[in-house]
Amino acid sequence: MRMLLNIRIPHEPFNTFVREGTIGDVMAKILDEIKPEAAYFTEQNGTRGAVLIVNLDDPSGVPALAEPWFLKFNADCEFRVVMLPEDIQKAGLEDLGKKWR
Repeated sequence: MRMLLNIRIPHEPFNTFVREGTIGDVMAKILDEIKPEAAYFTEQNGTRGAVLIVNLDDPSGVPALAEPWFLKFNADCEFRVVMLPEDIQKAGLEDLGKKWR
């Protein structure tokens, strides 16, 4: 299942990794491990953030996606199911509309 993983990263310990010159290695290790379909880095509520598109075959895979962010950065993670246009076309919205008029 395609999921949007929204990550809010506090200033520490991220700033320390930047000062030490190790942030690139830390980020590369996490991204290589979780293999997002897409990764975008942005500001969120005045702090660093990331929005990743990941695939989740089973709910038991959530810790493997979230724990690196929790453990390395003390980050907050939120998961949302997302669909492509072809997914919404297969959802049967017309039938649901008729059923729930």
